Amino acid sequence: MSGYDYIIVGAGSAGCVLANRLSANPVTRVCLIEAGPPDRNPMIHMPFGLAALAHMRWLNWGYETDPEPQLLNRRLYWPRGRVLGGSSSINAMIYMRGHPQDYRDWARAAGPDWDWPHVRNLFKAMEDNQSIADDHHGRGGPLTVSDLAQPNPLSQAFVEAGVECQFPVNPDFNGERQEGVGLYQVTQRQGRRFSAARAFLEPALSRPNLTLVTGAQVHRVMFDGRRTTGVQLRDQSLTLRDGGEVILSGGAINSPQLLMLSGIGPGAHLQAMGLPVLHDAPEVGANLADHLDITVQAALNDRSAIGIAPSFLPRALRALWAYARHGQGEFTSNVAEAGGFVASGPDRDRPNLQFHFIPAYLHDHGRRLSLGYGLTLHVCDLLPKSRGRISLASPDPMAAPWIAANYLGHPDDLPVLMNGLTIARRIIRAPALARHVAHETLPGPEITTDAALEADIRARAETIYHPVGTCRMGSDAASVTDPQGRVRGVEGLRLVDASIMPQIIAGNTNAPTIMIAENIARMMLGRTA
Repeated sequence: MSGYDYIIVGAGSAGCVLANRLSANPVTRVCLIEAGPPDRNPMIHMPFGLAALAHMRWLNWGYETDPEPQLLNRRLYWPRGRVLGGSSSINAMIYMRGHPQDYRDWARAAGPDWDWPHVRNLFKAMEDNQSIADDHHGRGGPLTVSDLAQPNPLSQAFVEAGVECQFPVNPDFNGERQEGVGLYQVTQRQGRRFSAARAFLEPALSRPNLTLVTGAQVHRVMFDGRRTTGVQLRDQSLTLRDGGEVILSGGAINSPQLLMLSGIGPGAHLQAMGLPVLHDAPEVGANLADHLDITVQAALNDRSAIGIAPSFLPRALRALWAYARHGQGEFTSNVAEAGGFVASGPDRDRPNLQFHFIPAYLHDHGRRLSLGYGLTLHVCDLLPKSRGRISLASPDPMAAPWIAANYLGHPDDLPVLMNGLTIARRIIRAPALARHVAHETLPGPEITTDAALEADIRARAETIYHPVGTCRMGSDAASVTDPQGRVRGVEGLRLVDASIMPQIIAGNTNAPTIMIAENIARMMLGRTA
C-alpha cells in the first residue's frame, strides 16, 4: 500500500474532515486509517444510545488517568471514541463553538488565521442549522445542527430555575452572547446522531482516490532522515509519494503518544523508554488541559425524568417505536439536554462555569445503573489553570499511555469549582425544579461547610471529556507545531486535532476540533476563505 499524497491517522472529528477536503481533488491519493471498526452499531446513531456506549469497549479506548493526587489518588475514567467518527460518534452531540475571547487568545499564540472573525466564518460555512436562521449561523454546510426533537419537561424546568436564580435565558449559546441558561443545540439530523463520519466521511467514500482502512492501529511514523515517508502498522507499512504528508488526527491522547513512539518528544523520556530520539521536543505531551466536573443529584417526587424502573418500561417501548418509525420521541434525547454558562465572579472576561443538565440519574459516566427517577446537574470549570501531561507508559504501541491530568494542581481551580457547586445547588432548590425534587442525594443535605464541599469535590469530581493542548501550536519555537499544524523539527508531518489547541476552549470541544481541521485543510489547499 504505497504512493499516497496524504496518510491521515485517525478517522475522528478532525480526520473525517481532512479526508473529505483533501480527496476532493481526484488526482490526490488519500488514505484514512482508523484503529476502531466502522460505525455500524445502532447505539451510535440513536442519540439516547450514548448511555450504552460507555459499556462498549470495542468502540471506546476507555482510558484511565494515573492516580490523581488532588482527587484522593483516584484514577479517572476517560472515554474516547475508537470507531469511525471518533468521539463525535460517542459524545452527547452538543454543538458549541466556545467564546470569542478563546480565539482572540489563540490568535495571540498562533496568528490571525485563528482569530475570532476568521474562525466564526468557518463555523458558519460548515453549518447547516435546521432551526436558527440569522447572521450567527449557516445553512447548507455539511454539518447538520438541530434543536432537540423532544426535550424532557425537566430540562425546561431547569431553564426556568436558572432564571429564578437571576441568570438570563439564552436561546442560542452560539449567537450574540454565550452567558445564560437554555436548551442545547445538537449535531443531529431527523432525530439521529450526525457525527463527523456522517457529515464529512460518508459523502467522500465513493471517491476512488480515497482509501479507508479500519481496525488498524498505527505503531509509528516512518522517516528517511527527518523526512516523513509513511506509517508502520503491525504487519504492513503504508508509504507516501515524494512530497506527501502524514497527518496525525488521533486526538489529545493518541497523537502525542504516536509522536513519542516515532522518536519525537522529550528526549530524556524517550531514552528512558528505550526509544531513539529523532527530535527532542519537550512540549510533546505537555500542556494537557481538561474540564473537571462535579454534580448535584436529586431524587424526584414524580416520574417526569428518564427512569430505571419497571414503571418506565411502557414509556421506553413507546419511545423505541417512535424512534424506529419516525426518528422522534424520547430516544432522540442526547441526555444532556439543557445547560448554561455563567461567570464565577465579576472579574471574569467570559463565562468560566458550564452546566449540563440531565433529566436522569447518572453515576460513573453511565457505567453504573441507578434505580428510580432523579436528575443530575453537572458544573465544570471551563478555564482551569492546572496542566497535566501525556507520557509513554511503555514502548509497546498497543499499551495505553500514562495520563497525568493534574486536576486541581493549581490552587485557583478548587475555589472556582466550589463556587460552581454552590450555584448548582441553588438552581436545584429554585421553585421551578424544587416542585419536582423530593430530596438532594449528592452531595447530600448534610454537606454544608466549605471543608465538606471541598472533600466532596475531591471524592467525586470527574472529567467532562474535553482533553486538549498536548501538542500545542504556536508562533514560538517551543511549540510542537506551527500555526498550520506542521510538526517542528521534521518534514512532511502535521498534527490536526484537539491536541494543537493553544488553550482550552470555554465550552464543548467537538465543534472547535472540526473547525481546526477545516481551517488547516484550507491552508493546505491554498484557500483563504
